[in-house]
Amino acid sequence: MNLSLRIKQKYSIGINNFLLFILVLLLITDNVKAWVYFEHRKITLTAIENMDPGYKKFLDKLWKLARTGYENRLSESIILPDQGINIKYLDYASWPAIAGDHSCSAKNMVDVILNSDWILKVAKVSAELDDQLGKAENISDHINAIRSTDIELQQVDPQYATRAGANNAHFLLGLNNIGVKLKDYIRKCLQNRTEPNALGLYTWYHLKALEKIKQLRLTSDVKLKTLLARAALANEAFALHFLEDIFAAGHVAGTWGDVSLRKGSHDYYNQNGLSTVTWKNEHIVLTGDSYMRPEDAEFASKAVIASLKQLVQFYLDINLYPQIKKSYSNNTNPEDLSICEITSMPENIYSDESYLDILFPVLLNTPFPGLIKGKGTFPRFRAEIGPFGGFSAAFHAALASGGFSIAQTSPGFIGGLETNLRFGFGIEGVLNHSGDGLVFLEIGWRQDASSKAGIIEDEVTNLAGALTSSIPARSSYSARIRLPFWLIPGDLLIAAPILYLISPNTLTNMAATAVNGGLIPWQAGISTGIGRFQFVLGREVGVYFYGTGRQRDAFFLPVLVNNEVVFFILSYKSTKFDFPILEYRPFRNYSTNQSSDLMLQLSAGFDVPYGAEVLEPGNAVIPDLKPVYYISLKLLFDWRYYF
Repeated sequence: MNLSLRIKQKYSIGINNFLLFILVLLLITDNVKAWVYFEHRKITLTAIENMDPGYKKFLDKLWKLARTGYENRLSESIILPDQGINIKYLDYASWPAIAGDHSCSAKNMVDVILNSDWILKVAKVSAELDDQLGKAENISDHINAIRSTDIELQQVDPQYATRAGANNAHFLLGLNNIGVKLKDYIRKCLQNRTEPNALGLYTWYHLKALEKIKQLRLTSDVKLKTLLARAALANEAFALHFLEDIFAAGHVAGTWGDVSLRKGSHDYYNQNGLSTVTWKNEHIVLTGDSYMRPEDAEFASKAVIASLKQLVQFYLDINLYPQIKKSYSNNTNPEDLSICEITSMPENIYSDESYLDILFPVLLNTPFPGLIKGKGTFPRFRAEIGPFGGFSAAFHAALASGGFSIAQTSPGFIGGLETNLRFGFGIEGVLNHSGDGLVFLEIGWRQDASSKAGIIEDEVTNLAGALTSSIPARSSYSARIRLPFWLIPGDLLIAAPILYLISPNTLTNMAATAVNGGLIPWQAGISTGIGRFQFVLGREVGVYFYGTGRQRDAFFLPVLVNNEVVFFILSYKSTKFDFPILEYRPFRNYSTNQSSDLMLQLSAGFDVPYGAEVLEPGNAVIPDLKPVYYISLKLLFDWRYYF
């Protein structure tokens, strides 16, 4: 195989790995949450606490039946209002929180709740987040708490970032016009081939819960009663997760548009709130996803109460909903319709649409969905996600360890300017505002001033300034690459082609961890009142190529020959490697499709000389040269345009 072919193959493999890595990061961005765990739990807890005592008492009775055999995992009472941080038991209020975000179906949810070790860790991490957000004094504290929690949740639940990422199951379908009636909207949400959506999935699982209640009411077998009570509560809990998601502002505003529009609009409305109305024309203001207020929980709990009451009422009077039939089989398991796998709604449960009368009183309390297009649509906001082209300019101030000669050990300051073109892929804040999935390749040009250190420590040479500098002024071409990593720099590029074939989920989870700081927790950004700090060692490397232009660099070099100092004129090339360590962003702005950053970057590096030639005196032996080491501070302006 000739050299050019080998180089071409290596280049092709490298590009393919890079593109594969970008694809994995893009898949991660397609997943956005409504309420976080503790918020889902608060909504359900509020609902059960506010129910009429008779209904609550019956639910508690149903719960005691369902927990039979699992008393060491499930709480004695249906809810634990003061569960604290050290979670030993899971109550029913935690089930809708586990549904959807930490499990893919009601059947999967029950298995996770009863048999997994990690779900108690999820509950603990979420309770700690609730406590931290309650103590947060400003938005920086809020962002940092979410950042830390998302990293911890990804570690204890590896599927956390990517579960249900293939669809918009947690969102409301948008409307084409405001004249749609509720029953027509429900029909649309349940139509086969309609994309998975929150209202449709609530309906499907809620009706399945009612079916299980009917089976429970009609059986006298004690063992079957236990299984059916557990299945009914599981189906209902899974349904409630999506009913509660409907009340998150970012999920009302809609999901249409590309990934950056969906993610940007979702995050904007969840944080800043959304003014809308319910189907019964009640005016409300909603927030979402870690920004829930007590009034949000109170309002969403009304729909949850209405749904749970139907469960109780139907058990007490199985003639109440004659359209609910017994399940097609004697299956006593919770449903296994996986929201992580479906790409469209399943076939309608009841073709005669008699189910609409059951759903109507529950869904009247839910928000009116946003319009998809035309006048009156909610403004859309973009996230820094997707391909971009950009420009950066920087000023450097570096302290060099000396010169290239072995005898030149006096440190000197070197200033420099550079300008660059960048092409990359932005994934800023996949799980939170502190995420860093920025990927780019950069090419540019740099001009350095001369070193403040002279060729020797001598008053005469020092007075000569740049003429006798140990490293005279020079310029270089430059290249730079930035990639997140999982554990060691570059590991995802190596792992991508292998894991993509044998374990795509593992690759996606590794990438999700990488863009949130990797397995090194202090690699995630830290938000403060004066800006954002991030430890970035290993995520970025720059290379500068000096002396590669039409005219090579040169410098005076004092050499001791026969006890006399002789000044050589030496030409050379060198390659400098730059490794950023810490970044500080005091200023950051983003609008529609452009971003601008002002950033301070602390880095370290080394400059390796090679290809030395003695120009004067002729026929002289080339002296030994050594690398020069640097610590530098760079003030950088970065501008990007997202395509």
